[in-house]
Amino acid sequence: MAKVAGDIKSEQEQENMVNLLLDEKEIQVPASATVLEACKLAGINIPTLCHMDGLTPYGGCRICLVEIEGQPTLTASCVTPVREGMKIQTSSKKVREARKANLELLLSNHPLDCQLCDRNQSCELQDLAYEFGVRKIRFQGEQQHHEVDLSSPSVKRDLDRCILCGRCIRTCAEIQSVFAIDFANRGFESYISPSLGLPLGESVCINCGQCIHACPTGALSEVEHVEQVWDAINDPEKTVILQTAPAIRVSIGEPFGMPQGTISTGKMVASFRRLGFDYVFDTNFSADLTIIEEGTEFITRLTQGGKLPLITSCSPGWIKFMEHFYPELMENVSTCKSPQQMMGALVKTYFAQKIGVEAKDIVMASIMPCTAKKYECQRDEMKASGYQDVDYTLTTREAARMLREKGINLAEMPEEEFDDPLGISTGAAAVFGATGGVMEAALRTVYEKVTGETLPKLDFMDVRGIDGVKEAIVDVKGTPVRVAVSHGLGNARTLLDKVRAGDVAYHFIEIMACPGGCIGGGGQPIPTNLDVRMKRIEAIYNLDRSLPVRKSHDNPAIQKLYEDFLGEPNGEKAHHLLHTHYSCRDKM
Repeated sequence: MAKVAGDIKSEQEQENMVNLLLDEKEIQVPASATVLEACKLAGINIPTLCHMDGLTPYGGCRICLVEIEGQPTLTASCVTPVREGMKIQTSSKKVREARKANLELLLSNHPLDCQLCDRNQSCELQDLAYEFGVRKIRFQGEQQHHEVDLSSPSVKRDLDRCILCGRCIRTCAEIQSVFAIDFANRGFESYISPSLGLPLGESVCINCGQCIHACPTGALSEVEHVEQVWDAINDPEKTVILQTAPAIRVSIGEPFGMPQGTISTGKMVASFRRLGFDYVFDTNFSADLTIIEEGTEFITRLTQGGKLPLITSCSPGWIKFMEHFYPELMENVSTCKSPQQMMGALVKTYFAQKIGVEAKDIVMASIMPCTAKKYECQRDEMKASGYQDVDYTLTTREAARMLREKGINLAEMPEEEFDDPLGISTGAAAVFGATGGVMEAALRTVYEKVTGETLPKLDFMDVRGIDGVKEAIVDVKGTPVRVAVSHGLGNARTLLDKVRAGDVAYHFIEIMACPGGCIGGGGQPIPTNLDVRMKRIEAIYNLDRSLPVRKSHDNPAIQKLYEDFLGEPNGEKAHHLLHTHYSCRDKM
């Protein structure tokens, strides 16, 4: 008998296994498994739409039906637990016909204009229709129509394409703990809506875009800035400058067939330069700058009795989450802008002066793994230059579409370097893209600035990994500094509730809105799942190890920036350009 769950090493483990007959083959699986999980362990692929790893099983789409001996009807495998002696058929005629009929019913109320959809060629419904051989639809649906919701600066909702799988609802509730959306009405009148039927832009949505990754169709996508960026590139009166985030270089190759986790920094720079940008800068430069400003802020609070714990402020989804749900912790959050916004402010002041161009004639674009960055760049506080510091934010997906439109295959590009002076960065900036990276980068600088000594080892392994909440105590020359790291806002809520209740005492906390950090951002290539996130994280740390300079305060371009322009860290000019404030928002 095949033991598909691996070797059994104890009687206790043996007692926790059950025997099944799966497609006439005897197997053993864990007693806690569902039928869907049992099939997966046995190497049998069961089609699903409403199911998603990491979310509570729902059983709504009925695509994963199987036939179980003794059951009067076909059963949804995703919500059916295994039991001893169960006999299961996964591909009988009855099963295949029922799955195809249910798929056709979904398609009968779905737009059949795949060529016009944002998810064309990456749509799970489209893929299943092809796999099931659906060439015509036997059922005539009513074809409901909803207006597209463009109220959010980050997330577009097209309910005509929604199949009511509920994956976005469960992601928003179970992973992010935001609860911005839920089912409204019943039966055929059901649809997914923010509270009180409000547009998404008026809800507590934090713009993280994790719902986009969860959506199997084109019902959810990013609000595009592609045409605005093309217009800027083609305007001879504008100097168009691009910045690329730390996480982009380990994901932008995926849409071009490169293996997940490939580091494609040089090819990326060459590709975007050929797209028509006048300068291509590295957001890693301003990540190093963030560490200098935030590290100085932390040292000041630690040594002079300021508000602790200090909480990082690089993730705009987390910032809006805090403004809605934890405004009482506002004073704990660093006043530092994110690296995206620091770069925008510098480009339209420092760099504008260097090249003799007025800020009004510069268009600052960014490529970010994060849909919330679209919201962040439009915040009223982000105008330190006198203009909107970052004009347009493209997701990784949008950037890939622009390259394909231009006929550029990133995989075939040569290696090129970022432009000076805002293209020089360190390994500390590279790890910003992974959960724990901001903390690790900060600790490298804080330790050496406080002690005046060289760190014996740069890798802070305790803050790495994908545990939802990580803790560490760092000995800074006799001072124990307690730090914590969380990613995914459900984990952050757990941590912050303890902080608010006084159950824990930390000096420094890093929070990232998205699972895995920026490498798992809502604007990253689809699919972005646990396996993909792990490959991108591994690449981030490989990049850090490969760089000659691995500490932000050792970046020579950062040192010269302070010498020539900013003055002292946290000084008057630095505070004006690189720091900000936050607002209390309604919890509704």
